[in-house]
Amino acid sequence: MHANSARDGARFVPRLSLVFVVLVLLAVATAGAQVPAGTPDDVGLSAKRLQRIGDMIRRAIDTDQISGAVTVVARRGQVAHFEAHGLMDIEADAPMRKDTIFPIASMTKPVTGVAILMLVEEGKVRLSDPVSRFIPEFRDTKVAMPRSNAAGTQEGIYTVPAKREITVQDLITHTSGLVSGGAGSEAASRIAPRELTGSVADWAAALGAAPLDFQPGSRWAYSGLAGIDTLGRIVEVASGLTFDEFLRQRIFDPLGMKDTAFNVPDESMPRVVTLYRRTPDGLEHRPVPEWVATRTLHGGGGGLWSTAEDYLQFAQMLVNKGELNGTRLLGSRTVDLMASNHVGDLYAQAGRTGGRPGKGFGLTVDVVLDAVVARDDHRSTGSFGWSGAFGTTFWVDAKEELTAILMVQTPGGPLRADFQNAVMQAIVD
Repeated sequence: MHANSARDGARFVPRLSLVFVVLVLLAVATAGAQVPAGTPDDVGLSAKRLQRIGDMIRRAIDTDQISGAVTVVARRGQVAHFEAHGLMDIEADAPMRKDTIFPIASMTKPVTGVAILMLVEEGKVRLSDPVSRFIPEFRDTKVAMPRSNAAGTQEGIYTVPAKREITVQDLITHTSGLVSGGAGSEAASRIAPRELTGSVADWAAALGAAPLDFQPGSRWAYSGLAGIDTLGRIVEVASGLTFDEFLRQRIFDPLGMKDTAFNVPDESMPRVVTLYRRTPDGLEHRPVPEWVATRTLHGGGGGLWSTAEDYLQFAQMLVNKGELNGTRLLGSRTVDLMASNHVGDLYAQAGRTGGRPGKGFGLTVDVVLDAVVARDDHRSTGSFGWSGAFGTTFWVDAKEELTAILMVQTPGGPLRADFQNAVMQAIVD
């Protein structure tokens, strides 16, 4: 229903009170929200216990862990908690808003995962496809091996042929070895620098000549940009659209994600959050990193800006097994595939760059395999999600029909785990 329709209808019911007409118009104006608001009691949450989320955020603000946050919790298809606390900009004394726009960094990756899986469902991409099917430069990939001197000190690298080509599956599960912090990554930075005025097509082509850090599929190591950025290029080749346009046409517009994009329009800049880092003297302003600020290199690994409400639409689509309010992006079995462990024990054994015991890794998301073993996460067995470099995080819990989103602008610290705990303790049914 449009606002014009509401006004036309009002002409035929002159006896309606002005208050009623205003309420109708307000309902129409806010109808863009895809996930409706509900009450905690209706969805098995305690309103009193949900207040602990705000208490936890205020403690973090008071101790200079963060300057502010936006938090959202939805269960059984209804928003039971949606709050903004603190400041989005300390210097300007600007209060945090519910529609504040955040750089979500690696929370871009699950969006890329969904894009790839949409193309898998359409038969345009297979997870088993070699990357060279889409980017020919990835044929004849080499693997870096550390070279040591007589004293056992590493002195550069030499390369050996990869035992097999890297696949889409390797990229989407971080088992490709492509610029993942190992022996080949330094050489890769010289061979394939990430030119921030270039395109993802240029960078992905250059990455084909970069030596891998290990044999494909043999380890889990986080490829923060290169691996998932390359998936963005595969989306382009397979779909015939630029990556940002594919996301807009196929994911953001259908889900009503009006504030999610790689570049924030000028009229929305007043809603963009200011980034901070922690120092012994309190929070200090930090500039937006160049890998986020680029206006041309739109890859799958990071770079999206979004709001808590926008990302909720995406997360709710996943908890609904691929559908939101009649818009289906994925089949239910495909979401199950995304949320399944694809790497055996590799993620749990990856050390500081990987997960913890009780967790596995799916298709761009981590997965809780055993909630008791992974108890520090405070999430249910089967839940899945991912986080961003600036402190943001989300997860989807199909068992509890729940999703939760934390938007902040300062990374690190115990906030994510505290948020998980505050959300989960509010479940009372």
